[in-house]
Amino acid sequence: MLEKLEFQEEAEDSESGVYMRFMRSHKCYDIVPTSSKLVVFDTTLQVKKAFFALVANGVRAAPLWESKKQSFVGMLTITDFINILHRYYKSPMVQIYELEEHKIETWRELYLQETFKPLVNISPDASLFDAVYSLIKNKIHRLPVIDPISGNALYILTHKRILKFLQLFMSDMPKPAFMKQNLDELGIGTYHNIAFIHPDTPIIKALNIFVERRISALPVVDESGKVVDIYSKFDVINLAAEKT
Repeated sequence: MLEKLEFQEEAEDSESGVYMRFMRSHKCYDIVPTSSKLVVFDTTLQVKKAFFALVANGVRAAPLWESKKQSFVGMLTITDFINILHRYYKSPMVQIYELEEHKIETWRELYLQETFKPLVNISPDASLFDAVYSLIKNKIHRLPVIDPISGNALYILTHKRILKFLQLFMSDMPKPAFMKQNLDELGIGTYHNIAFIHPDTPIIKALNIFVERRISALPVVDESGKVVDIYSKFDVINLAAEKT
């Protein structure tokens, strides 16, 4: 709680205070669209079917429901599938069995083992400030909004969705001085040891980089050093779906 208080006080004292005040004045429910697509997987579903369901619905993550506990126990994301594909390549002898037979719960038990953590979620009545704090504190990219009364999952909050909501109101808000600075001046971004690939880089090498560097996208650079494309994790999943 002390960490959160310090985080809040720092935001109020800095030029970013205007955005923090905005976040505290809006609830997570405010950002939930009236109509949205939310895919939920039971942990007894086969990994392969879950994989195709994500691709077919164009979503990158889904909450996991465990019937025995009658509660949500985790998330299945594109990163999980990248790790699965990476494992298949390293262990071709178990590829067919795992892809065809493994259920989500089996995969979680075998490969997560002792790293199980309670699902981090948030109430629709919590503020967007609380949501941002939770994303940062837990080092996660997706935060399920779950109704504490019904237990229903309503939406999945991400950094991008929160920023898009903020952007809708920015024209009516005061502009902090730092908004006039560029990314380099603010030290935002990666400027050293940048991971990248070439147009002829094998897919498995891109997979290795995704897993080892824990990044979500790779710039595709030609021989002259010019960025010609961006290769993301979702591109890998779409390709895998087409070839399966």
